[in-house]
Amino acid sequence: MPMKPPLIVPTSTVSRNALVLIATIAAGAAVYWLRNILTPLAMAIFLMIMIDGVKRSIEARTPVPERWAGVAALIVVTLGFLGAIAIIVQGARGFFNQASDDAVLLGPRLDQILADAYRLFDMPSAPTASELITRVDLSQYFTTVALQAQGVVTGAIFVMIYLGFLLASQSGFRRKLVGMFPDRGARNEAMGVFQRVRGGVEGYLWVQAVTGLLICAVAWVLMRAVGLQNAEFWTFVIFVVGFIPVLGGAVAGLAPPLFALVQFESYWPAVILLIGLQAILFISGNFIQPRMQGDNQNIDPVVVLLSLALWGQLWGVVGMFLSTPLAVMAMAVLAEFKGSRWMAILLSGDGEPYADEDEAAPPRPKRGRVNPPQSKAG
Repeated sequence: MPMKPPLIVPTSTVSRNALVLIATIAAGAAVYWLRNILTPLAMAIFLMIMIDGVKRSIEARTPVPERWAGVAALIVVTLGFLGAIAIIVQGARGFFNQASDDAVLLGPRLDQILADAYRLFDMPSAPTASELITRVDLSQYFTTVALQAQGVVTGAIFVMIYLGFLLASQSGFRRKLVGMFPDRGARNEAMGVFQRVRGGVEGYLWVQAVTGLLICAVAWVLMRAVGLQNAEFWTFVIFVVGFIPVLGGAVAGLAPPLFALVQFESYWPAVILLIGLQAILFISGNFIQPRMQGDNQNIDPVVVLLSLALWGQLWGVVGMFLSTPLAVMAMAVLAEFKGSRWMAILLSGDGEPYADEDEAAPPRPKRGRVNPPQSKAG
């Protein structure tokens, strides 16, 4: 059987692909190198999208004028952001201080847990954890972590500064858009891309916030019922990490049971928390979220995981928090250009990214979308 001749790739295609690869690597290096500047800017843009969504929601549901709706949205989002930072810092400080005070009791409790585990599996005598813990300066370790949590305040200040400048420059955005796209058709197409990006981010925020509140309500009841210490702090942590895909669910479902395992002499409180949290996470992830999302976050699960790993490596916790919105933005933008549409198809969950394959065809409505593209700019 004769050998099949190899495919011949045009030299221009090879050169273009090589340039794209080099540009991608250079852009990734620049994003990592400038992470201290870009992370607060990205959070500020994220907050500005939230402010715009809250503003339009107030206008649609109340008779408040547009100007005052914007002021109200700014106040709500800003106070919510600063309040979240304050809760994290104060809660972390109190939690670590209490953990440092209880460090003396931690060793014997861990010894008991190890002994019970070894006895359960008929293994030889368990090692003791008391000597290992006494060699570690837990007080210094907890103090260092608490100081790092307080360092979040500095980042929050930069975020608010960026947000102020972004809001100040928002008034000239329409004039800039006209200058960039003099042709009305191109300008409308650019606004359509922006609305799709905005709709995807707002839909993601809405779904995560509603399901997060549901999970937090059940988690708070369970933690208060078993008497877990710092139940309110853990409730807020569960809500915040809910915006981080994959890892957020692991933290929400395992952290409270683990601390209950150390706090209580009986294992039943930890078992109750583990079963209850895993049940609500399963129901939310498999029944509630898919119904609320529709095809608004039409992102492949593998892409969500890779985006989490990529942005977590580049920007740390902030990158993990923004990984899914950034993937939604990338898919919406890539779908608008013929040369990059194949990448948007790979990113999508069903092979149909937002933009239509036939540019002359009218937009096809998407069923179940939380925030469908709107006809006018917000």
